[in-house]
Amino acid sequence: MSTPSAYYLGSVLDNEDSTRFWANRMAEWLEHSGINVNLAPVADVNVNPSSPAIGYLERSFSADPYKVADHIDWFASEFHERGIATALKHFPGHGSAIGDSHLGFTDITATWINDELTPYRELIAGGYTDMIMSAHLYNAHLDSLYPASLSEKVLTELLRDSLGFGGVIISDAMGMGAITNNYGFEEAVLLAVQAGTDILLYTGNRYNDRSLVAEVIRVIRQNIDTGMISEKRIDASYDRIMTLKNKIPVSLIPSPYVPETPFLISAFPNPFNHAVRIKLSVHQHIYEPVPVRIYTSTGQLLRHVDLAVRGKGDYEITWDGTSLDGKLVSSGIYLYTAEIDGRFISGKMALLK
Repeated sequence: MSTPSAYYLGSVLDNEDSTRFWANRMAEWLEHSGINVNLAPVADVNVNPSSPAIGYLERSFSADPYKVADHIDWFASEFHERGIATALKHFPGHGSAIGDSHLGFTDITATWINDELTPYRELIAGGYTDMIMSAHLYNAHLDSLYPASLSEKVLTELLRDSLGFGGVIISDAMGMGAITNNYGFEEAVLLAVQAGTDILLYTGNRYNDRSLVAEVIRVIRQNIDTGMISEKRIDASYDRIMTLKNKIPVSLIPSPYVPETPFLISAFPNPFNHAVRIKLSVHQHIYEPVPVRIYTSTGQLLRHVDLAVRGKGDYEITWDGTSLDGKLVSSGIYLYTAEIDGRFISGKMALLK
């Protein structure tokens, strides 16, 4: 089912009931999928309707910053009702940009207006404490050296000290062109943490053919050892992250909830270290090969096995954490799926090394 754009909800309908209805519908989908964090809504003000990453895609609720704040408040509260955390983005405001930070350096010095802070100011004052996502945007009036996501002046002095935000700061994807075209991997990690970022967001699991998570940890530890990052700085992020996690229910799937499928799929142990058993429980008299697939969190196929199903019962495969070419994969979240008669069911599993 398609959903209305933020622009349609905030600028065409501009109705609390409509925004709440669609937010509730989306929150219900995430809840039944076991997802407890939504990296949305967009808090950008529609200053430039042609902005390639925001206005052009109808991602902004409105050109009126106070209407943006209202619709975000209604939107986020529907997710909170189902125990799902949200992330306002992209601080300090992407709505005026004439470029796209996914592609490269994006300068908003001449286009950004102070009203782009209004939604954040209003929502923080109203008690919003989940997450705010920083933008890879350069504004010389805010910081003449660094983009917002790497700027202590923007994230700590403006967002935390001036606006009073006490929740989690998460970066936009660190693999976007605005960062990778201008900063090295280790430099970007150091600057983001020094700036006040609590969670570094990446869209892959590997860096230089090694675990990306391990590489980020190595860089942070190295900078703690040299005094570039203090342990107190890391402790502060840990406390904010744990405070947010403790607000989220452990399980979002209602206990009577049973997927409407003729089969179930599960993984054990989960998390796993060396190998995981993926079990398919078939509830109907099915006599055909059933494809079971394993993917990375970004959709890369790692394993495809056709299970020879012969009626009701339990069937099982074992995965040793290798890809199609036999290489070991890194720690992370992986997806497993099965398909019978065009119907899919899936689950998540965590590999810890």
